[in-house]
Amino acid sequence: MIKPGADVSSKNSSLNSFEARDTLKVGDNSYEIYRLDAVPATEKLPYSLKVLAENLLRTEDGANITKDHIEAIANWDPSADPSIEIQFTPARVVMQDFTGVPCIVDLATMREAVGELGGDPDKVNPLAPAEMVIDHSVIVDVFGRRDAFERNVDIEYERNGERYQFLRWGQGAFDDFKVVPPGTGIVHQVNIEYLARTVMVRNGVAYPDTCVGTDSHTTMVNGLGVLGWGVGGIEAEAAMLGQPVSMLIPRVVGFKLSGEIKPGVTATDVVLTVTEMLRKHGVVGKFVEFYGEGVAEVPLANRATLGNMSPEFGSTAAIFPIDEVTIDYLRLTGRDEDQLALVEAYAKAQGMWHDPKKEAVYSEYLELDLGDVVPSIAGPKRPQDRIQLSDAKSAFRKEIHNYVEGAAESSVQTKLDEAVDESFPASDSVSLSFADDDAIDATPSAANGADGRPSKPVPVKSADQGEFVLDHGAVVVAAITSCTNTSNPSVMLGAALLAKKAVDKGLTSKPWVKTSMAPGSQVVSDYYDKAGVWPYLEKLGFFLVGYGCTTCIGNTGPLPDEISKAINDSDLSVTAVLSGNRNFEGRISPDVKMNYLASPPLVIAYALAGTMDFDFETEPLGQDTDGNDVFLKDIWPSQKEISDVIATSINQEMFTKNYGDVFKGDERWRSLPTPDGKTFDWDPDSTYVRKPPYFDGMPAESSPVTDISGARVLALLGDSVTTDHISPAGNIKSGTPAAQYLESNGVERKDYNSYGSRRGNHEVMIRGTFANIRLRNQLLDDVSGGYTRDFTNGGEQAFIYDAAQNYAAQDIPLVVLGGKEYGSGSSRDWAAKGTSLLGVRAVITESFERIHRSNLIGMGVIPLQFPEGESASSLKLDGTEVYDIVGIEELNNGKTPKTVKVTATKEDGSCTEFDAVVRIDTPGEADYYRNGGILQYVLRNMLKT
Repeated sequence: MIKPGADVSSKNSSLNSFEARDTLKVGDNSYEIYRLDAVPATEKLPYSLKVLAENLLRTEDGANITKDHIEAIANWDPSADPSIEIQFTPARVVMQDFTGVPCIVDLATMREAVGELGGDPDKVNPLAPAEMVIDHSVIVDVFGRRDAFERNVDIEYERNGERYQFLRWGQGAFDDFKVVPPGTGIVHQVNIEYLARTVMVRNGVAYPDTCVGTDSHTTMVNGLGVLGWGVGGIEAEAAMLGQPVSMLIPRVVGFKLSGEIKPGVTATDVVLTVTEMLRKHGVVGKFVEFYGEGVAEVPLANRATLGNMSPEFGSTAAIFPIDEVTIDYLRLTGRDEDQLALVEAYAKAQGMWHDPKKEAVYSEYLELDLGDVVPSIAGPKRPQDRIQLSDAKSAFRKEIHNYVEGAAESSVQTKLDEAVDESFPASDSVSLSFADDDAIDATPSAANGADGRPSKPVPVKSADQGEFVLDHGAVVVAAITSCTNTSNPSVMLGAALLAKKAVDKGLTSKPWVKTSMAPGSQVVSDYYDKAGVWPYLEKLGFFLVGYGCTTCIGNTGPLPDEISKAINDSDLSVTAVLSGNRNFEGRISPDVKMNYLASPPLVIAYALAGTMDFDFETEPLGQDTDGNDVFLKDIWPSQKEISDVIATSINQEMFTKNYGDVFKGDERWRSLPTPDGKTFDWDPDSTYVRKPPYFDGMPAESSPVTDISGARVLALLGDSVTTDHISPAGNIKSGTPAAQYLESNGVERKDYNSYGSRRGNHEVMIRGTFANIRLRNQLLDDVSGGYTRDFTNGGEQAFIYDAAQNYAAQDIPLVVLGGKEYGSGSSRDWAAKGTSLLGVRAVITESFERIHRSNLIGMGVIPLQFPEGESASSLKLDGTEVYDIVGIEELNNGKTPKTVKVTATKEDGSCTEFDAVVRIDTPGEADYYRNGGILQYVLRNMLKT
């Protein structure tokens, strides 16, 4: 949710009702700050709420942020359910390229619109610093060879050159917008290693670094004491343009850490244990804050690993306060001494420095003794489904019955490619695990083995790897990947040392395993070089494939043809093991049904084992050169070995070198032909980046809003329709409207790419809206996918996009009817943008997910709710009616009506009338709606100022 607001980062912008403005001297430097101790009762607040309290103090404007709001957070009742709404103004915005491109497209379009309306296009710039890391576009097409990285980056540029040219233009055209080029690292790792400030300074004012990001794992920066989380593109655009994010003051879960990790246990094991605990406890919509004596024993890399997984356990944020560990990490990663001094002095002055002897008050309490954590994996379809490593084989044997023959159909159905836009607030992990709804037939596909396990051995001949046999459970993907773990030297060097010991013992990876190494930053390669471990990793097939988000978001790339064919021809249930944070069905590879999360060392161990049907305690990984059995315990490095290598292999110079000129990019980036000028020269033939129509014909003053007359139903939907159902995601399938559009523009099937890569082209995206293969439009019987009845054509079945075009040609407005929790899941911008561009004027549901409801308003669509206790079904609405909605025009008088009158007229002339609740909840949202959307509101304000 977002509200109107000004650029509140400027000096002396606060009303300062509490006289909190003061000066902080640090060495020779002086900074203006807003002191929390000027507000009574803030000293016992959790760290995270102190950050929010300072934010309100500094941005108090008497309208959106008042003295009452500040007092409300100071007097926070930890036992109360969230009910008080505040306006949070993030210090900066971070983006990955998939979800960030539309933000820059919209800014570019806004520049032109300002110019056309007589304003100065140069004035359209981010008002909060905005940084994008291009990390989501590299795919593991090439693996297992020395040139894999170079080849994958070459292919990446071939696929995405148009997008990259546009971003290069934006980097030069906009103030306060910077782009980290491809091949540098993963956004969240770059964030903690370089972009994060921990304490910001702007216009002489020092204040806590906070951020929102267009990716759910933005929470990784919580490990540095930076409050931030993932949002949708519309919220990110709003924050860039100076609009605060509306939120309820949350409950805060205090998570006490004690004890120390045992030998043989990794940070990944801790994270999987915490994920399981917090999922079980229930933390959706809450902040989690780590505290206690054990916090000081948690290295920063482990803190970042825990913060990263916040979406997996469901919280909005999972934060560690600032302490000596924070300062040491900032120093290691090359931040200058003045900044370190400021961070420490500011945190201590504001009561934000972690003191384990002073406990804050929390809403709920949990505790973990780190000594209780054991080696673990998670899977086969959800991150919270933790399995002790010692139970992994038996757990697999239990699960495999759910993935053979009878389950094949439901498993195929779940291959939804739900992953490319990861900007959802943490409540979404459950909604993405679609298989929970599937009825799975456990009939084995072949005769069981002697041990009762389903078995179907399939011989495979490979030109590269020779002959071998695949069976259910074979590990066909072993990937060290993702921001979660590749930022952590302990697990990364642990994996490398395990590889060295394995090679020394004569072990090899199995020939059917697609192995890959995708570190989160180039620093990893540097310390691998210094430690001399690359040759051992490469000997096991773990060659560098890219610095980006790969396997974890489904950029696994194709399996070798002969392996893919064997899997699909024989319907084998094979597995992937990855060091990532997401393992939902259908996400990792279309050929792989079962996906397991594991630490980097265990990823290598499973590549050696070659199957999930394996017990590391009792089964050898192979034999050494003398014929002796080699077990996992024989090659597992000790904590001392890992610590010694870390001490001699990682230094500050690696960070300062790699980030010294990070925005410059390599020769490929610098040689891209890039348009000049402050406005973008749109290529009419581009199928990646096109000017959207949001401002076409927009007058400088807003026009009165109107009632809705003669509307038709585009879709009649049931309960729990998520933004994954609404928003385009994943691969573009042949025969669909999006594919037809691309083909009509000369794009061959092999070059379709994904919806994620084409998010800058509204023509592709609106054709993919409501097109998810599992969407069930109740206007049709037993039909799933992006179809509806087209009443301009006698009610015949048609693609939703095609029907919407026919309605638009006849000036017929559209409505969508839904059930409970409409719009839950990822807070995807295109779920709202696509709805609006299809011509939908109103969405009427039983209840809304908060952010999607706000996003609809931000795109000029009015959210309405059926009367309490009523639904489309209870009102006997079947979607064939014509709808009139009266009362919207009251908004023109500066008031928001509580209800509007809806009349649904059936074909026989009979009518159903009801008063729909207007879910425009704040005056700010009403301003957005009156202007036709948030971008129009901001643009008109720019013209006025």
